[in-house]
Amino acid sequence: MPHATQHADVATAELDSALRGGPFHVALRAAIAARGLPLQRVQHHLSRHGVKVGVTSLSYWQQGARRPQRPESLRAVRALEEILQLPEESLIRLLAASDGRAADRRSPGRSYRSLVEASGVLDRLLAEFGTPRDGGLHTLGHHERVRIGTRRELAERESHHIVRAHRDGVDRYVAVHHGDPGSAPERMSVHALENCRTGRVRRHHETGVLAAELLFDTRLRAGDTFLFRYAVEDGTAGVSREYVRGADSPGGQYALQVCFDSGVLPVRCHRFTQHSAAAPRGGRQELPLSGRHRSVHLVEPRVRSGYVGISWDWD
Repeated sequence: MPHATQHADVATAELDSALRGGPFHVALRAAIAARGLPLQRVQHHLSRHGVKVGVTSLSYWQQGARRPQRPESLRAVRALEEILQLPEESLIRLLAASDGRAADRRSPGRSYRSLVEASGVLDRLLAEFGTPRDGGLHTLGHHERVRIGTRRELAERESHHIVRAHRDGVDRYVAVHHGDPGSAPERMSVHALENCRTGRVRRHHETGVLAAELLFDTRLRAGDTFLFRYAVEDGTAGVSREYVRGADSPGGQYALQVCFDSGVLPVRCHRFTQHSAAAPRGGRQELPLSGRHRSVHLVEPRVRSGYVGISWDWD
C-alpha cells in the first residue's frame, strides 16, 4: 500500500512539473498516467463529450509524434482538461506556447494562439445559442466579399450562402465574424440582407469574435436547400493584411473576393492555404490585382478541412 501511495505521489509531482513547464505532450502523458486511464478509456470519455479522436492519435499526441491542430482536435484538448481533472486552459496554453517560435516564422497575421483562443470562445458561444457546430446544414456554396476601406482596414464582409439541411427542423444559422487583431466586436453591426433576419448576437472582445443568429422564418426538412445573405460592418481594427477562412469539414464551392478602396491599392496579393492553424502556409500563388475593379479573388471548387485565404502587401 505505501508503495502505491508513493507511486501516486511521484506521478502527481511529475504532472505538476509538466503543467508548469510543458511541453504539451509531456504534460498530456503525465496527466493520463496520473489518472491511471488506458487510452481506450480516454477515447470513450471523449466520445461522451461529443468528440471523436482515435486511440492512435492520442498515442501520437502524448509521444510528441503529432500535435492536435485541427478544430476538432482542439476541442478534444479542451475536453481532455475536464476528463483528466486539469485546470482550465492548462493544456491549451502549453499547446499554444510551444508553437510560439513557429508562429514567429509565419507570415504576419493571426497567431496560432489567437486562433486556438477564438476556437474555444466560439465553442462557448455556440453552446450558449444551443447550436451544434454545423447547425444541421451542409454548405453547397459560399461567396464572401471583403471590403478594405480608406484606412486600409477591414471595413465590411458580405456573405452569400447556399446550404442544404441534413436533418429536419433547421430554422437558423449562426454566422461568425473574427475581426483583425485589435478589433472591437461591440462596435460591429450585423445586417440580414436576404431570406433571413437577425436574432441573438454575442461578442467576445478579447478575441474579436462576433457570433450572430440568422433566423430563416421557416423550418427546413432534411434535403431542403436554402439561400441567404448577410453582412457584418467592421472597420474597428487597424491596417488589414489578410483574410482567412477556416473550415472544420469538407464542403461545396467557396469564393473569396477582396475589394480595395481606389486610394489604397496594395502592391501585391497572394492566395495561400494552411492545413491547420499550426501548420506552415502552402499553395502560395500571386493574384493579379484588377486596377479597374480594384479587387482580387480566389475560387475553391470544393472546400477541404483547413484554411484558405488572401494576403496583401502595402507600400
